[in-house]
Amino acid sequence: MMDNWVIAMMLGASIFLGAVALFAFLWAIKNGQFDDEEKFLNAAKYDGEDELNDALKQEQKKERLKKEYRPE
Repeated sequence: MMDNWVIAMMLGASIFLGAVALFAFLWAIKNGQFDDEEKFLNAAKYDGEDELNDALKQEQKKERLKKEYRPE
């Protein structure tokens, strides 16, 4: 008997929390919280050749260190 009550409470709580999360998500979409029209424009504007070369050098250094790493 007690088990059914616990299951009903957990089911009710999970449905309520799911509804709250869905409401918050839909509210965020409606209010433009996920809109970022300038994302790709800013990425292209601020990524110059020097920054891209620096990023490539950092990735190569990371790979080299990963190959040379030997735990004791």
